[in-house]
Amino acid sequence: MQIFGSDIRFGVHSGPQNTSFDDYRDLWLRCEELGYDWVSDFDHFLPIYSDPTGAQFEGLTLLSAMAAHTRRVRCGMLVLGVTYRHPAVVANMAATIDHVSGGRLELGMGAAWYELEHDQYGLPFPRIGVRMDMLDEACRILRSLWTQETTTFEGRHFQLKDARMEPKPLQERLPLVIGGAGERRTLRIVAEHGDIWNTFYGDVDEYRHKLDVLAGHCADVGRDPADVRKSLTFRAVLDEDEQAAHDRARELHGDPLPERLRKMMIVGTPEQCVERLGAYADLGVGDFLLGALVPIDRPTIELVAGSVAPALKAAVAA
Repeated sequence: MQIFGSDIRFGVHSGPQNTSFDDYRDLWLRCEELGYDWVSDFDHFLPIYSDPTGAQFEGLTLLSAMAAHTRRVRCGMLVLGVTYRHPAVVANMAATIDHVSGGRLELGMGAAWYELEHDQYGLPFPRIGVRMDMLDEACRILRSLWTQETTTFEGRHFQLKDARMEPKPLQERLPLVIGGAGERRTLRIVAEHGDIWNTFYGDVDEYRHKLDVLAGHCADVGRDPADVRKSLTFRAVLDEDEQAAHDRARELHGDPLPERLRKMMIVGTPEQCVERLGAYADLGVGDFLLGALVPIDRPTIELVAGSVAPALKAAVAA
């Protein structure tokens, strides 16, 4: 059974780059005030898709602060790079944040990708297959430390001997989110370890194919694919007037849109956004996360909360 049932959730995923602490905190508080179910940050040491000399807060310490400032919203991380920290350290940090938040943490793990960070910080950046092996081992260590009195683990990349971790997370099962869309390794790790699978909005037929691949991996490990909650991160520029939305998209992101945004961005009216996201809700997606980087598009954040989320939730419930 999915840990959050079949309810549709909406969230804002905002990387803490090129911003101040006060502005970032205020964004989280506003999202909570607007009724969003989830807010998340990401795990980088340098800004991504931006000037790498800009400002970038560390993700987990900032997430703990956001957990302390908020009261209701789920506190997400999309996603921790497995190369950055030993998973036993991550397990302890996550358990602490779960206590800070009162049991609202949802922790995301991924294989890491930003090579420049590794080069600058002297962090090893092995080939992707090795990083996937590390991710698989890390997921096993996290769940064991969160649930078992002691953990002994002899992996190729990580080793623990009679390791203890107290206190345990407040949540009986702290949700583990796996981010990515690789069919051979990532989706296999989702099937084996993930409570939630997060990927990016794009081509709906391609997404349907990924679901079939995930179902195959779930069958291999004896799991019902319906037990994996599906999470989709999308970008949007919305306005009640469609032309105004396109004009603002050009102002915010340039003309034409950068290649990386074209597949994952919805530009138009709230009604058009509901229609586009509805195709994914029909495929079983439960979480819709609006990606938001500086400059923050506050009109879109307001419209998704006030128009898109209620309409899609009502349509699914009908």
